[in-house]
Amino acid sequence: MSRGAVSPVRLVNEDEDHDGRRNEEEEEEDDVFHIPPKPSLEMLKKWRKATLALNATRRFRYVLDLKNVEPVGSDLEKNGELVSRFRTVTHAIRAVQRFKQAGKRYNQDKLNPPPDGFGIGTGQLVRLLQDQQIAALDEHGGVEAVAKHLRTDLEDGIEEDPAELEKRKEAFGVNKIPSKPGKPYLVFVWEACHDTTLIILMVCAVVSFATGMWVDGPAEGWYDGVSIAIAVLIVIIVTATSDYRQSLQFQSLNDVKKNIQIEAIRGGRRCKLSVFDVVVGDLIPLNIGDQVPADGILVSGQSLTIDESSMTGESLPVHKDSKHPFLLAGCKVDGGYGTMLVTAVGTNTEWGQVMASISEDNGEETPLQVRLNGVATFIGQIGLSVAVLVFVILFIRFFVVDFKKPENKKASRIIKSIVRIFSIAVTIVVVAVPEGLPLAVTLTLAYSMRKMMADMALVRHLAACETMGSATTICSDKTGTLTLNKMSVVKSWVAGRFMESDEEVKGITPESYNTLLVGICQNSSGDVFIPKDGTGPNISGSPTESAALAWGVRIGMNFDEIKHQTSIVHVETFSSLRKRAGVAVKLSNGEVQAHWKGAAEMILELCTGWVDIDGSVKYMSKEKDEELKNVIEGMAASSLRCIAFAYKPLDSMIIPKSEEDLERWPIPDKELNFIGVIGIKDPCRPGVQEAVRRCQMAGVKVRMVTGDSVITAKAIAQECGILTDGGIVVEGREFRNWSKDKMDAELPRLDVMARSSPTDKLLLVKSLKERNQVVAVTGDGTNDAPALHEADVGLAMNICGTEVAKESSDIVIMDDNFASIVKVVRWGRSVYANIQKFIQFQLTVNVTALVINFVTAVASGDVPLTAVQLLWVNLIMDTLGALALATEPPTDDLMEKTPVGRTEPLITNIMWRNLFGQALYQITVLLVLDFAGTSVLNLNYTGQSKNNDERSQNDEVKNTIIFNAFVFCQIFNEVNSRKPEKKNIFEGLHRNYLFVGIVLVEVIFQFVIVQFLTRFATTTALNGREWGICIAIGAVSWPLGFLIKFIPVPKKPIVNTRRIRIKWRKRSRAIGKSLSTLGSKSRRSDGAEITRSRKGSANGDQTNRRLNSELEMHTPSSAGAPRVPDV
Repeated sequence: MSRGAVSPVRLVNEDEDHDGRRNEEEEEEDDVFHIPPKPSLEMLKKWRKATLALNATRRFRYVLDLKNVEPVGSDLEKNGELVSRFRTVTHAIRAVQRFKQAGKRYNQDKLNPPPDGFGIGTGQLVRLLQDQQIAALDEHGGVEAVAKHLRTDLEDGIEEDPAELEKRKEAFGVNKIPSKPGKPYLVFVWEACHDTTLIILMVCAVVSFATGMWVDGPAEGWYDGVSIAIAVLIVIIVTATSDYRQSLQFQSLNDVKKNIQIEAIRGGRRCKLSVFDVVVGDLIPLNIGDQVPADGILVSGQSLTIDESSMTGESLPVHKDSKHPFLLAGCKVDGGYGTMLVTAVGTNTEWGQVMASISEDNGEETPLQVRLNGVATFIGQIGLSVAVLVFVILFIRFFVVDFKKPENKKASRIIKSIVRIFSIAVTIVVVAVPEGLPLAVTLTLAYSMRKMMADMALVRHLAACETMGSATTICSDKTGTLTLNKMSVVKSWVAGRFMESDEEVKGITPESYNTLLVGICQNSSGDVFIPKDGTGPNISGSPTESAALAWGVRIGMNFDEIKHQTSIVHVETFSSLRKRAGVAVKLSNGEVQAHWKGAAEMILELCTGWVDIDGSVKYMSKEKDEELKNVIEGMAASSLRCIAFAYKPLDSMIIPKSEEDLERWPIPDKELNFIGVIGIKDPCRPGVQEAVRRCQMAGVKVRMVTGDSVITAKAIAQECGILTDGGIVVEGREFRNWSKDKMDAELPRLDVMARSSPTDKLLLVKSLKERNQVVAVTGDGTNDAPALHEADVGLAMNICGTEVAKESSDIVIMDDNFASIVKVVRWGRSVYANIQKFIQFQLTVNVTALVINFVTAVASGDVPLTAVQLLWVNLIMDTLGALALATEPPTDDLMEKTPVGRTEPLITNIMWRNLFGQALYQITVLLVLDFAGTSVLNLNYTGQSKNNDERSQNDEVKNTIIFNAFVFCQIFNEVNSRKPEKKNIFEGLHRNYLFVGIVLVEVIFQFVIVQFLTRFATTTALNGREWGICIAIGAVSWPLGFLIKFIPVPKKPIVNTRRIRIKWRKRSRAIGKSLSTLGSKSRRSDGAEITRSRKGSANGDQTNRRLNSELEMHTPSSAGAPRVPDV
């Protein structure tokens, strides 16, 4: 990920030798094919330099364009330069647009009067936000007058009438920014035509066509050239179609990411709606972490601060009040809360004008794509070597053997033979280079992302799909993820005693009762709406706020009446660090009270008094303190979240008079009076215990990180199955003080962290990653953003999560359900498993095709598989094979394995066994058919070949059978590759309609090519017996694959290229040091000796330079020769 993506990792012992691991990491730093968990730009550039890409256009069509991210990296100066340039461009665009509009303002107001029914026009509203001058707002009469012009009630908002909403959209526009249109289909066709090997083959086709017409005449000479051209054209069309389809899928997923759900006040109540449905005149409540959905003016707010760095470049949050009421779309709420009036939407906003002028590049390179590109490079080099060798052998053989025949001495015949030899060599390269590997990654990622949406997971970064399958630990929130997030107050202790019912609360003294209601009503960011039809109240806000407000309504709270009779002086919003929120309230009689609400035991620590049933405030003795602690612990033991209420009368003289001083004034939170405590029940989600158990079976440790008390957290963890035997529960303040030794010893057993702050969660993530764990973290609050960003996979909650948390995450869980996270793990493992299936299938074809063509070319001077035939095989491998195997749905057995190791090779020993077993069988059978096929198959045809005068009909039938049998071997082996480890390869096959359909298409096309396109594919029609032989040869792959799986394989990798590279690098460095020592000794030689033998010295210098040059050729460097990737 430009994000925290890693290649799959293994579980490691906590007491592993750290020194040994450090040495390995130092050795890996020089390895161009080692991709660290978060690859830097320098590492990616280093890899690109070491990559020989014959087909660069196809190879890199799904990877990041490094030029577009050139300044991004660890260099702070470059980062700053990029940000500075972006801001400069942004301001320049805004300035140009304002300059263009400046001369048109006067006439514009005359030519464009306000829309019918409204008192203000779009141009005036846009200029109001562009200038951001309070004087301009005053000219329009202030916020109240603008709202009146827009027919908006500043308390109830606009009417939720479809006709009214449509009229506003027509008058002021819709809240959508036109996205950059995707590339049309013909562009993908044009890009596919840039493939180097395909261009070479097209040249071969033209030359073959010309020489064929010259030698054989118009009637027969056009077949070879046109056949190759058509085959290349089919490859281009299929490639372009596949690329185009994937681009459409990713584009649709990007549209889903932009569809943010927000709250708006319409008809007096808060309602959820899409950001695209916001209209001018809407009232939008803003809370910490929200994104400002459109341009607007602040109506009311408390301690509201906005992060405007995305628009103005100002790094510090900007305070918003009546003197600075202008809000810009795209900015984030950093603190406080408030309500805004929308004045501009879509392209009329400042953000919309900037984004409409800047095209964005969503290119993303995943670690698995990088790794597979390295594998493809290595195999491509082998294929290129074989192709060159085959060309040289056939070229020499032609002039040594075939040139002796008189008919081959004609210039036309020589040119035609050389073109045929060259096209065979180029086609070998096409088949040998496994271009389908990166394509398979893209296909499986696109398929997985689409399916994960159905499983309630929106993937924001591609690499998270891969990484999530390798997660070794999940640090999960409690509220809403493990629980239903449907909170309700089930127990209360008020004014010195437990309340058996809600009605009993009304029995306390009026003074204490009213004080409690004021604390519930005003110390809340939620809202209560009473419908006019007499139905139940509509309560909005966070789950905890809603539960407290609902309890207040049940005990007789009139929300609107209290809001009107009292006024807020100052607010301190809830802090996840202090676990409480405070408000200073001015009562109707002029008195001022400070009200605090938060974690019960923390509020209790701040109290020196408590309110008794008679309304008197009594001293908080030690006995009473212990009694209240027991009350809180008793509630917590019943899995209840305990929220306490306390207050303190304030002297109005201590309250600052100026607005600036008031904003910096801390509300007194000492010597409070304890009013009561409520116990909120949030039941566990159904099925969460089973989901946790499945994770534990899959080798993924689930940890719970919550802000609740230790007792509540422990009770919930036991109910969910997270707290294991020997597991420990720790508070955040204790965890942050652990020493390194204690961290090493206790961290593996840590199951629950209670009373944790965002910094504690971040410390936990870092500590786990330092111990080689792959960490997935859930989060919903703004303060969770650092932990979400630091984690290998950040999982944000959609329902209760803030926009800041979502933007810092890799995956958004749409239903906030832990079971959906388990599905994400399952899909992540499926991605990796599908890629391995395709690698096994494709490399089998590569090995077989290379060996057969090489051996037959050396032995007989000819190859049984022609250019057109190999292009068809390449099509089966690359596109159709990738489509079939990369879209295999996940199976339950994926969750029965432990996570894949970081140092484990991409190709496992099991895959090597299957690969070599099938390849050996195919090579043996096909070579026997090539050298002794006429007698083995008992072919008794007479006459010459229809396609080649130099061949007999027996040879033509034999070569057709070889081609047909080769293709059927791949089709049958494609089914084998579905289950590399299982013996039953047909499990679930009947449910995978796409796979079955692709196999049927391959069989049908193969039948048409052999039976009807004989001149095109250089084949001849086969009879039933010969078809039966071909199918039987391919079908042997199934029982053979079954028997091969009984061969045991060691756990240690058979082929470990990484170790080979490390040893080779050490030896190269040793040689370099030796030569350096010799060179220094030589330079210290006597000057007189050098003078007497200048010629010898010159020769010696030349020798040293030659030795150094040779050493440089053999020594790896960042821009040196390609190296062998981990395969």
